[in-house]
Amino acid sequence: MNGKPCASTDKAQSWETIDWKQASAYVKKLQMRIVKAQKEGHFSKVKSLQWLLTHSFYAKALAVKRVTSNQGKNTSGVDHELWQTPQAKFKAISKLNRRGYHPQPLRRIYIPKKNGKMRPLGIPTMTDRAMQTLYKFALEPIAETHADPNSYGFRTGRSTHDAIEQCFTDLAKGKSPEWILEGDIKGCFDNISHEWLMENIPMDTEILRKWLKCGFIETGKLFPTTDGTPQGGSISPMLMNMTLDGLEAVLRDKFPQHRKENGKTVADMVNFVRYADDFIVTGKSEELLREKVLPVIEAFMRERGLRLSEEKTVITHIDSGFDFLGQNIRKYRGKLIIKPSKTSIKSFLKKIRGIIKANKSAKQETLIRQLNPVIRGWVNYHRYVVSSEVFGYVDYQIYKCLWQWAKRRHKNKGRKWIADKYWHHIGNRVWTFSAELKTDSEEKRYYSLEYATNTKIIRFKKIVAEANPFDERWNGYFEERDGEKLLNGTKGREKLIKIWRKQKHRCPICGDLITSDTGFSVHKENSDTVTKSVMVHPLCHKSIHANDYLF
Repeated sequence: MNGKPCASTDKAQSWETIDWKQASAYVKKLQMRIVKAQKEGHFSKVKSLQWLLTHSFYAKALAVKRVTSNQGKNTSGVDHELWQTPQAKFKAISKLNRRGYHPQPLRRIYIPKKNGKMRPLGIPTMTDRAMQTLYKFALEPIAETHADPNSYGFRTGRSTHDAIEQCFTDLAKGKSPEWILEGDIKGCFDNISHEWLMENIPMDTEILRKWLKCGFIETGKLFPTTDGTPQGGSISPMLMNMTLDGLEAVLRDKFPQHRKENGKTVADMVNFVRYADDFIVTGKSEELLREKVLPVIEAFMRERGLRLSEEKTVITHIDSGFDFLGQNIRKYRGKLIIKPSKTSIKSFLKKIRGIIKANKSAKQETLIRQLNPVIRGWVNYHRYVVSSEVFGYVDYQIYKCLWQWAKRRHKNKGRKWIADKYWHHIGNRVWTFSAELKTDSEEKRYYSLEYATNTKIIRFKKIVAEANPFDERWNGYFEERDGEKLLNGTKGREKLIKIWRKQKHRCPICGDLITSDTGFSVHKENSDTVTKSVMVHPLCHKSIHANDYLF
């Protein structure tokens, strides 16, 4: 085992020759061994496996690949260095060494928040980002093993939809708790105690100390960092999660679901759901949450150098409802309804109107190409809740805005002329905002606007609380779940799931897994008697037609 990382360098002499499939399998196997050793209490073995992972060629290569393929790949740190060529990426692998490593200060920038305030963001150099990603590979299996069951932010295989579905589980029944404490931590990333992190995070403490104390540069000056972990670092979200993990267990211990009081069984109904630094706690009464639960949470936060925001931490009755992760959760005559929040709708329509206003003289096709990804993203996010009425409303508001856009362009034309030019009868929709495409064929083809009401509302299946993506026992579960996620937004979803399962989640051409990261294409093989459909990777689909592959 110890020889493998060194041996792998003999197999790859350039970036293009690295076997990424083998690299991913190697790192995943070490991560699963870390989980196994951690669960069995073999902590010295855990440290050995972590050292092996952070010193392996494959893990370093994957860390470089991760930071050069994400959204921040074109954003440099204080050294203005970017790894954009295969040669630069391969050379970067040899830079990720513990010995002699000294992180550079962060480049401080500010980004706007929804409330109009500015959020500080620390941008590490590419080398520091890759080093953080490398050590994150070794720390994440432990973090997942000890994470709160109902924590959903910045975790592999979990999302905001899981958190919302858990809210439904906790609040939908007739006997469910009626009071909700909405918690928000004030400057969570910026105020986490360095002392607490050094004493409680199970990783190389020397490397962790260097990251925490590297400082930041703003307006040409170097400022020290005495608290917090910077937003912008790849390992920061995990450190934040590990800082807050344990709160759910504390609440369960202090307020069990059923306890004896004066010889009677009493239910406190204290449930906990967290996404990043936003969380809710349910309770049977306002007094319970304010006088008993809130002090426990505040004590937990103080130990970690944190405190709750007085402005954003409030206690609400379920009949009044509350907003959480872009959704409004409220009971109407005893029935829990979750639907897009007014703030989310307003923000979405503001963005749409801004795009339309910025394209007054653009071609219709250009405008549609800018609008569709925004509409599709927002609709797909809200398709798992009660959104039909809201989808109809946003479609109408977008139509009104587009009508004004079209009228402004043709002030001397009548309504019918404008409607005939920009709206067409496509499918079941009479008024479809669409641009006619120029083709060699006589048949007319159109590029159409996405409509929210065309999206089918489906129920989201929440993740099993104890599922661990680095535990070998859960491999099949996460493969199945990823496939369902892949096919959620696809027409003919039920049929495709059957095909995908029949193929055992794999592409019949290359044998690799078909996942939400790889994507898929449907290939139809026609014979005299039957048409057979198979799911393949997009690149494999091209090779089928290039080589006339037969199944």
